[in-house]
This record gives sequence, C-alpha cells and structure tokens, in this order.
Amino acid sequence: MTFNPDADISGNRTRRRGRNAAIAGGGVGVLGLVALVVALLGGPDLSGLVGGSPGGDNAPGSGGEPLSECRTGEDANANDDCRMAGAEVVLNDYWEQHVDGYVAPTMTVVEGQTPTQCGTASNSVGPFYCPPEQGVYIDPDFFQIMRQQFDASAGELAQLYIVGHEWGHHIQNITGVMDDHPNNGTGPDSNGVRTELQADCYAGAWLGDVAELEDDNGVRYIETPTDAQLADAVNAAYTVGDDHIQQESGGFVSPESFTHGTSEQRQHWFLNGYKNGLEVCDTFQVPAGEL
Repeated sequence: MTFNPDADISGNRTRRRGRNAAIAGGGVGVLGLVALVVALLGGPDLSGLVGGSPGGDNAPGSGGEPLSECRTGEDANANDDCRMAGAEVVLNDYWEQHVDGYVAPTMTVVEGQTPTQCGTASNSVGPFYCPPEQGVYIDPDFFQIMRQQFDASAGELAQLYIVGHEWGHHIQNITGVMDDHPNNGTGPDSNGVRTELQADCYAGAWLGDVAELEDDNGVRYIETPTDAQLADAVNAAYTVGDDHIQQESGGFVSPESFTHGTSEQRQHWFLNGYKNGLEVCDTFQVPAGEL
C-alpha cells in the first residue's frame, strides 16, 4: 500500500482519453525499445514511428472524461488510473510549494491511444510530457509492458517515480530550463542526458518529501516508502537507462548515442534527489565526464 486510504484525492483534474485497446502482443520489439528510449524524455520525438507524428492538428490535452471515481487514497491503491490521479494531486501540492507562480500541467490517462500535439500517446510510446500542451500523458498498461518485456517490477512507488519524472519535465519547461539548455544532440554530456537526469532527481526529491504532504484535512497523502518500495523505484530507474535498453535491444552500447543516461546514472540522480532534496538537482552545473 502506498497511499493513505483516508487521503482525499477528489480534487484531481486527471482525465481519461482514448479507446480501449489490448497491450501489443508478441513483445515490444526494436520499435518499442526505441519508443521506450524517448518515453521519459518529455516529448515523443520519435512518435511518428508508432502511429503519430509531432505537431499537426491533434487534440489538446484538456478533453476527455474526468476520473470522478478517484476520490480517496483507497481508490488510488486499488486502481492504476486512480493512482495516477492521486499522483497528480500530490505532485501539484509539492511543486506549488517550490515554484513561484506554479502552473499545473494537464494529466491524461490514456486508454489504447489518443492524439496529442506531440504525436500519438499509447502504451507503446510510454509516458511522456508534451511541452506545447503543458500536458502529461500516461497509459497505465505501460507498467505491464515494463514487467513483461524489461524485467522491471514496476510497483506502486516505481509508478510514482515515472509520473514524477514527467512532472519534472514540466518544471523544466515552466522555469526556463528547456529554453536555456536546448537539444544539442546526443552523447553522455549532452543537454538531453542532463535534462533526463535532472528530471530523475526532481522525482527523487518529491518522493523523499512525499510522506510529509497532507490533504486539507491534515491526512498524509502517502505513507513513508518502505525499503522494498524504494528498491522497486530504483529498479525502474535502472530499467530505463540508455545502456540497459541498448543491451536489451540486442545491440552494443554506444555512449555517443545516449539521450537519457546510463542505468547507474539514473539510479544515482534519483537517489541523490531522494536523499538530499531539490538543491542537488542542477545537473547542468556538473563538469563534463562527471555526471
């Protein structure tokens, strides 16, 4: 159990969009692996390969059906959709305390697939943040893919880490980090890698403080993570490392093609934020070769 059963998450603004669709059978394959590489980047810049194309006249993130059934922490513990809705409430509470003039992103739970301004959102693309919409998209079926195809346990805290990572990209967007450090290609010291590792650190900092956040009734949203839950989140960070994904795809490890950082780096920056807070998360100040 992660959420306090009595916690109030009824204020969530998460919406559900898309048509019901089964998880792609037969394995994700190389295409899915490529999609997974960019899934946590903050925009599926390769999403045209999996049924959508960046830009265009796709629908904004404000449409869809409200998750009115997600009202308590008990709902969040019982249902993946409601866990995402609960995460939205707690993430907004946290970032409102740390970013002046904070503006919340939209949060969309995807069923099957749905169009966005950044391409098609689906379980094969994975969770992502769409900067033009200031919106986070996530299909909870993606967690099952992580378990089946990438040997990740993808438990409750791991799921919160992934959502927290995408929120980290929103913070980078609204605070100017993305503008100050635009994409400059790939490689171990690239802005893309530094952006990803900072988002991991932001997710860790949130989860390090999450047990102290309370609803309007003074009830803590989330119980203190156990060692096992923390290990599960660290496992998720390992799973989405560039070197691990390249190895799983059957290829060799190519540091010059890195966009997200190695498994070791992703674990390190998540735990650095978890243990030490937001003040250690400026990955852009770390000298080349020391990330």
